[in-house]
Amino acid sequence: MTTKRLIVSAVLMGIFTIASGQYKTGEAPQPQADTSKVVITLDDALKIALSENVAVKVADKEIERSEYAKKGTYSSLFPQVTGSGSYQRTIKKQIMYMDSDSGGKDGEEGGGGFGMLSSLAPYFVRINELSAMQGMPLIIPGESDSSSSNSGFAVGRWNTYNAGVSAALPLVNAQLWESLKISGQAVDLAVEKARSSRLDMVTQVKQAYYAVLLAKEAFNVYKEVYENAVENFVQTEKRYNAEKASELEYTRAKSVVAGAIPNVYNAESSVMLALWQLKAVMGVDLDRNIDVAGSLEDYSTQMFRDIHDNSEPSLDYNTNLRQLEMQADQLASTIKMYKAAYLPTLSAAFSYSMIAMTNDFKFSEYKWSPYSYVGLSLNIPIFTGFKRHYDVKQAKVQAVELDLQRIETERQLRIAIRQYLNTMETSMNSYNAAAEAVGLARKAYDIAAKSYKIGKGTITEMNDAQLTLTQASLQQSQAIYNFIVAKSNLEKTIGGDFIDESGEVDLENM
Repeated sequence: MTTKRLIVSAVLMGIFTIASGQYKTGEAPQPQADTSKVVITLDDALKIALSENVAVKVADKEIERSEYAKKGTYSSLFPQVTGSGSYQRTIKKQIMYMDSDSGGKDGEEGGGGFGMLSSLAPYFVRINELSAMQGMPLIIPGESDSSSSNSGFAVGRWNTYNAGVSAALPLVNAQLWESLKISGQAVDLAVEKARSSRLDMVTQVKQAYYAVLLAKEAFNVYKEVYENAVENFVQTEKRYNAEKASELEYTRAKSVVAGAIPNVYNAESSVMLALWQLKAVMGVDLDRNIDVAGSLEDYSTQMFRDIHDNSEPSLDYNTNLRQLEMQADQLASTIKMYKAAYLPTLSAAFSYSMIAMTNDFKFSEYKWSPYSYVGLSLNIPIFTGFKRHYDVKQAKVQAVELDLQRIETERQLRIAIRQYLNTMETSMNSYNAAAEAVGLARKAYDIAAKSYKIGKGTITEMNDAQLTLTQASLQQSQAIYNFIVAKSNLEKTIGGDFIDESGEVDLENM
């Protein structure tokens, strides 16, 4: 062996020693021994997501908001009590004018009105004196030759205080009653939307969890390929040093090892990315050190279904259809509410107020005058430019649109169900074929490895057997993954989660 070959061999063996020290047979990569790592199951992941996922929290807040909106609507049934208070400062007082009737009409005695006013002359004298003090003289009726006067006297006081309380209560209002029903339906719709968020979250967590398991399976496959390549290289090198293997075999064995290393690192990176995605949908810190329990093979027992059962799963609990049904109920109530606008409304009203009018600010001497009333108010709608008519027409068109949307949604959901069932059936067939292929490929590889070890086989045959085994193993894992992902989508479409035994929504339990 030349010096150059010895140097290359030493360097390559150093790389293999480091790499083989990092990847132990049968275990996932452990960069550092960390006792703080938490291994979680799928149920653990779902429980954490139900309490930490942002979408779930937002949906719960929407339910709370809808409950408050409903209570706010019910407040319209209670008396609406309003207190008021005002102060008014007069800048210019109002002037009052009074005319005398100096002639009779139709045979009446002339000056009848004037005679009555004349009897009030002493009072007008006093009023005239007060008005004169303000620079506005008053001509008392009867003292002027004219039947009317351009003079007048000021009325009112400089300061006016008013305080009171009023109340109104609807007694008969069909439109209001329908709006209360719509508010209750809005709460039910918010609850169903919260359930929809939970169903989406559960599906995302399941699929992210399965993606981690698939990435770990791929890592284990590529790690096994790498370890087999290293073992084969060591044997080839020994044979090459003993001049029982050609330089081509030696070079090919070395290249296989070199080609296996990037696959291992890529698979390890895929595991890390899948874990980050899982933590993201769970709603936990991305730096939190967690790992998943189990393997894809644990789910292979679920891959059994009666392929002769042609019945499709029920869509009674599908969240999309349930939301559309609730929206249809809301529209039906909205149409009734618009029609109720044609009906009369009856309401009761009450008011009590106190008023004081003064020219000074001596509050203790104010004389407050009360004023109050109670009554009924009947409003009968007659004509509003056909607005109510067109409101009803518009709501009916929306109801037709919603019904068409429901039909199309149900059609698409049934297509999706058939696709998921077909994928599950295909995955079962693929898994059975891949499982058989893995057994045969592993047996072929063992034969090729033993044949190569005793010198009866070639490195090419062993590499081909390894490639076949790798592909079969990946296909087997992929078949399980495809099945459980399709199954999770089917479960979401059926919508059986978060429903209690009576068919009501239960957001606390799956």
